[in-house]
Amino acid sequence: MTQKVKTPMKRAFDVILSLCSLLALSPLFCMIALVILLDDGRPVIFRQERVGRGNALFRIRKFRTMRKDTRSAAFREIKDEDCYTRSGRVLRRLSLDELPQLINILEGTMSFVGPRPLIPEEGEIRRRRAEEGIYDLPPGLTGWAQVNGRATLSDDKKLRLDAEYRRKHSFLFDLKILLWTALQVLARKDVE
Repeated sequence: MTQKVKTPMKRAFDVILSLCSLLALSPLFCMIALVILLDDGRPVIFRQERVGRGNALFRIRKFRTMRKDTRSAAFREIKDEDCYTRSGRVLRRLSLDELPQLINILEGTMSFVGPRPLIPEEGEIRRRRAEEGIYDLPPGLTGWAQVNGRATLSDDKKLRLDAEYRRKHSFLFDLKILLWTALQVLARKDVE
């Protein structure tokens, strides 16, 4: 059985920053929601089960980027660009589809920094993450693996980087990762 890593400063930071971000970005949320509605109708928010802290399932939120008629499947099975709405392509390229995860952060199912949450069907990598104690930490909006290659990394490399993050995580390390993430998003580097 793994132990949850307690990080009260991290949680306080997550609550304050997610609340401030949600308030500041609310006009952007409304604009994105309107664009999605006009492009492909409802729903605006996509919810999907992911693996979180303690290897427990939670529902992640994202702005919907795929057409409503796209068959339900694991994320990695869908690579066809035709599945994305016009607005969805732009949202994914700019990483704006991830913004609703600020709600996950506020409610405590995610953090700003941590290992990215897997879908439950990724059984082998999920098992290996559990062995490494990666589920001792909450999943993150961004993480050490994301700033070191993001979508270009193999599962093995992501696992090694997530395990490294678990060993050396700290508040200052999280701030460094957040800064690198912002720079990479602005540069649109390694985006899927």
